[in-house]
Amino acid sequence: MIRVLVVEDEPVAAEAHRAYVDRTPGFATAAVAGTGALALDALARLPVDLVLLDMNLPDTHGIDLCRRMRAAGAPVDVLAVTSARELATVRAAAANGVVGYLLKPFTYPALRDRLTAYAAYRAQLHADGDAAGQDEVDRVLGAVRPSRPAPLPKGMARETLDAVVAAVRAAPGLSAAETAELIGASRITARRYLEYLADTGLVERTPRYGGAGRPEMEYRWR
Repeated sequence: MIRVLVVEDEPVAAEAHRAYVDRTPGFATAAVAGTGALALDALARLPVDLVLLDMNLPDTHGIDLCRRMRAAGAPVDVLAVTSARELATVRAAAANGVVGYLLKPFTYPALRDRLTAYAAYRAQLHADGDAAGQDEVDRVLGAVRPSRPAPLPKGMARETLDAVVAAVRAAPGLSAAETAELIGASRITARRYLEYLADTGLVERTPRYGGAGRPEMEYRWR
């Protein structure tokens, strides 16, 4: 059984990740930590094989936490599950031995595929004997990265989702109609993507008052 520490400060996302891990054969959640300090405490107390790590924590950055885990001698692998899209963060993650980088939002199949690939990678690394040659080394190191893109809910497109994410992150708050105008889509389409982001914990939705009739929903990046 591969034991997983979920490090995520957003309760909705933390619970989803815990449930996803426990649904995947061969994996079990060892603990859930909402801060870097709690993560280090869990690693000191519990046997952990893999850390699912959010990069934006309230008390530290995920890269700094990786460095502290390595300095403490924690024998764990790290899979980043984060909304941090900065290439500098991706480069730093790779430099600090992060074995995978999965962007939020994602569905259960997306994380399941990463976990399954990690299990294959781990099994090959723990096998006895030597690598037969360069091809086998390349195969082992490539096993942790699924070759196909992470799936989204049926009918949703990655390009549209990325456009909605960019629009919401760049604004203090947007309605579905405003988002639709920015990305060149229908209001119904924009609302569907915004609700998906809200359900995954990346976007906060609140009623916007001020006009006649029912208030419209406003969406803000967390």
